[in-house]
Amino acid sequence: MKKMINPKALGFIVPNVVAIFIIWLNKYLDVQSEGSLIFSEFVIIPLFMGIISIWFWRKLNLKSSALVGYSIVNGGIALFLSYIFLGEGVLCLIIVSPLIFAFIVTGAFIGKMMFRKKNQTLNVSVLSLLFIVFVADSVSEHHYDNMVSDKITINATPEEIWKNVVAFEKIKQPDNYWLFKIGMPSPMQTTVTAYKNGAGRKCIFSNGYIFDEKIVAFDINKNLTFDIVNQPLDPEIMGHIDITRGQFLLKDNGNGTTTLIGNSWYKLHVFPVWYYDLWAESITRNVHLRVMDHIKVLSEK
Repeated sequence: MKKMINPKALGFIVPNVVAIFIIWLNKYLDVQSEGSLIFSEFVIIPLFMGIISIWFWRKLNLKSSALVGYSIVNGGIALFLSYIFLGEGVLCLIIVSPLIFAFIVTGAFIGKMMFRKKNQTLNVSVLSLLFIVFVADSVSEHHYDNMVSDKITINATPEEIWKNVVAFEKIKQPDNYWLFKIGMPSPMQTTVTAYKNGAGRKCIFSNGYIFDEKIVAFDINKNLTFDIVNQPLDPEIMGHIDITRGQFLLKDNGNGTTTLIGNSWYKLHVFPVWYYDLWAESITRNVHLRVMDHIKVLSEK
């Protein structure tokens, strides 16, 4: 007789194969989410992976510490497969990893309770609930827009600041934000084709990526608003977030200082929002502050 595959190995192989297949099938049949990565893919599927793993590990009498360790390995395999088969960027996988690990571990402990008690009613109820939530989430519409606003005070007049708001020379200050330090591109320079409404503008990032922009409001010394007309096809942002508009407002404080306000609008394509928008807001805010601090340095010279 052929030797059966070790149940420990099956606890790693089967959940990941099932997860990749479900994600692929969900994308193939997608109607409502328009390419968004939905709540179920980061919560329900990891829970389901943990439950499937325990089915194969149920006779191994794993201690809680071993179960957590095995589940983290399972999550690592899932992230690696996402990198290979789904084309996710490394930084995106770093961001998503706490969510994946947490719900795979949770699913494993739910599965341990289910299979230890051999309660078929409980087992059917839990699996049915996960299936219903997954289907309901998959066929629901997913849209989320947000605006992030930041402000700083600059010891200069609006007239002295304005030219540095429209376009600025290369930023030389070192990155302080931890995601920038580990490889996320940071804003470096802005160029403009003309100082007028309708002009083209480019925001150049540290890895050479360029956001193409069009000025839609040019109220000298007061308001610069621009639409993003093209963003880089980078795996870290493509399909995850669309930056739609940016804005700088200058408010004269009447005492030789100016309040500079930076606003950005974006559409988020990854869910659950309660988790991913924390990251989106943090990244957007640090892009703002890096640019605005540079404008402050240039204007106060």
